[in-house]
Amino acid sequence: MLPSIRIRREIPDALLQHARANAPNESCGLLVGRNSEITNFYPTKNASPTPTTNYEIPPQDLFRTMRQLRNANLDLLAIYHSHPASDNVPSSTDIARAYYPETPYIIVSPRAGAPNPIRAFQIRNNTVTELSIQTISNGH
Repeated sequence: MLPSIRIRREIPDALLQHARANAPNESCGLLVGRNSEITNFYPTKNASPTPTTNYEIPPQDLFRTMRQLRNANLDLLAIYHSHPASDNVPSSTDIARAYYPETPYIIVSPRAGAPNPIRAFQIRNNTVTELSIQTISNGH
């Protein structure tokens, strides 16, 4: 059985909407919550000079969001980005830039008919492990 992440039921729809709204560019953001349960999505800008094939969360967005998380007593539980033109598996760039090895990475495919449009991965020491996604309602 795959290790899993727990995510509120409305978050995957928000991720898909964000990814579709930003296509053909990659979209990105932070997923936060408490007690290992993702409850909130903080979309960010993509500051990459090649936004169609790469993502980069601007430092000011990252710092502002991390400050908001601390003030709200929330934890960073996942980092999200989309692959609008390719499969939603970690690219070599994603693996090389996995700067938060303890934090899962969620990759969204906004393409119509994608067989599994939202996938989660743990990326540690250049090793990729897929995680299962458990959706939960607000009342658990």
